[in-house]
Amino acid sequence: MCVLVFILILAMIIISATGKVNPVELEEDYMSKKIVVITGSSRKNGNSFAMTEAFIKAAEAKGHSVTRFDAAMKNVGGCHACETCFKTGKACSFDDDFNTIAPAILEADAVVFTTPVYWYSIPAQLKGVIDKLFSFCVAGKDIEGKECALIACCEENDLSVMDGVRIPVERSAALMKWNMVGEVLIPGVLNAGDIEKTDGCKQAAALAEKI
Repeated sequence: MCVLVFILILAMIIISATGKVNPVELEEDYMSKKIVVITGSSRKNGNSFAMTEAFIKAAEAKGHSVTRFDAAMKNVGGCHACETCFKTGKACSFDDDFNTIAPAILEADAVVFTTPVYWYSIPAQLKGVIDKLFSFCVAGKDIEGKECALIACCEENDLSVMDGVRIPVERSAALMKWNMVGEVLIPGVLNAGDIEKTDGCKQAAALAEKI
């Protein structure tokens, strides 16, 4: 048995040395990741949802597991700044649906936010989720090193309209030491289906290649 193990290890070293196949790189390239997708739209047939679904389909095709939370359909309140996070055994002492999202984020390798712009900012329920990421910091949870991405769209043709979404996500990722791997920002879409006139869904699917 020991001889067989030695032969297998020796074979792997030889293959790696010849440059034909590097088993470590092979494992990294095809490693399945846990991805949490958190949406902000309350319109189920909306443009950001179409991009969300394109991303998820591409990510699952790569072998990743995806858990999706539609924040607008959840009961997520704002942060009360009580700083008693996780002291009751749950992320938020004011028990709401964030407590079903938090464990998934803790276990995730990557977190992807997808949202439209609501009045030059982040939709309320999604903002509640983002605000409550503070709970991980208060409780000293080990959340560093995750990957993060953003998929967003807005009505106006000015990309700066999405700054009210983009900057909070980027700064939150930086604070938690998450790696921003990509952003898909699509302007000029309002009515359901407008996204089909753009390459937004194609960009969202391509984003899965960066995770």
